Amino acid sequence: MGELRTFLDEEDGVTVVEIILILLVLIALVALFKTQLTSLVKSILGKVTSQANSI
Repeated sequence: MGELRTFLDEEDGVTVVEIILILLVLIALVALFKTQLTSLVKSILGKVTSQANSI
């Protein structure tokens, strides 16, 4: 029973706070580079469309 208690008390895993912080950083990066990401995605989709039409 002591081993089960030790396992439940361990804090080595990823916590909710860490996940929220990572998500906030990712959202901030997307917000900062929105225009660059948009143009990149449009370029990639344009290439895919043109190459799909040639098949």
